[in-house]
Amino acid sequence: MNYRAILSASALALTLTVVLSAQTPAPKSTSKNWTVPRTPDGKPDLQGFWTNSTLTPLERPPAFPNSLTMTDAEAAVWEKKTSDEWAKYDGKAANPIADRWGSGGTGGYNAAFTDQGTELARVDGLKRTSLVIDPPDGHIPPITAEAKARNGAMMRSFNKADSVKDRALSERCLVSFGNSAGPPMMPTLYNNDYQIVQTPDTVLILVEMVHDARIVRMNATHAPPSVRQWFGDSIGHWEGDTLVVDTTNFNGLAGFRGASRNLHVVERFQRTGANTILYRATLDDPDTYTKPWTLEFPFVASKGPIYEYACHEGNYAMIDILGGARKAEQEKEKQKEKK
Repeated sequence: MNYRAILSASALALTLTVVLSAQTPAPKSTSKNWTVPRTPDGKPDLQGFWTNSTLTPLERPPAFPNSLTMTDAEAAVWEKKTSDEWAKYDGKAANPIADRWGSGGTGGYNAAFTDQGTELARVDGLKRTSLVIDPPDGHIPPITAEAKARNGAMMRSFNKADSVKDRALSERCLVSFGNSAGPPMMPTLYNNDYQIVQTPDTVLILVEMVHDARIVRMNATHAPPSVRQWFGDSIGHWEGDTLVVDTTNFNGLAGFRGASRNLHVVERFQRTGANTILYRATLDDPDTYTKPWTLEFPFVASKGPIYEYACHEGNYAMIDILGGARKAEQEKEKQKEKK
């Protein structure tokens, strides 16, 4: 797995939230006759199976430097190009596309294995050029010197293989790679499926990748700062028909793109059609990013169900990594003896 890609590749102030809302047009329904479905307590019904698979990159590509959207004609060209690239390299160990996701030149991922969908994300009827919508250039803000030092130390630690605990959390099947569970809940190479279950007091988000689960406590207060969790402490409330989820209290061990334990994420879920939820997340972490930033993309209804992800049962990589390290140590000792 390419952790450099994961780290360098996965509370905003109310005033900024208002500004962003003003900059981005209000989502539109996909049907003139469609009305927001509601739960028995009158809240918008977000329940069901959803996917956030998309070909839209996290950051804006150079081909569209000044535009958040592209025409359908431009999108068709981009989507075909992506499909053709997979076809060109599919089944080959030297697959630069798969290597960006951590294949490491092994040919471990092919087109049949992936779950990125076939289209760019569509919001308000237009295809998006990037998931990042703020800053306006579609790029994540620079990280701080502190974050560079912290993440550099973390990267160096990945070379250790003295015990299982030396290896990354995703290798140990403790959390998903690619930040599928979030927050923010990011599309990744595969298993981009979710199930949402609502009650008046709780929203459960079940993630297909590594069977992660997020529990949002409604109309609650955050746990004390001494309580730190893998996915942070998520509390929710309704602003009109939008579910707002505020997450703090991360333990810092599964930080998105190297974020610190002080990361603060505000997510917004809004039904915009019979088959869509518009998802927006704003990240604020002064210990990592030089300023807050926001991403946005749709979740699209899927047939379901969520399948079990048997990560640990087939985790031969862990045995091979540790075994390979011991073998390398033995070879090194043999070389010393020869000298």
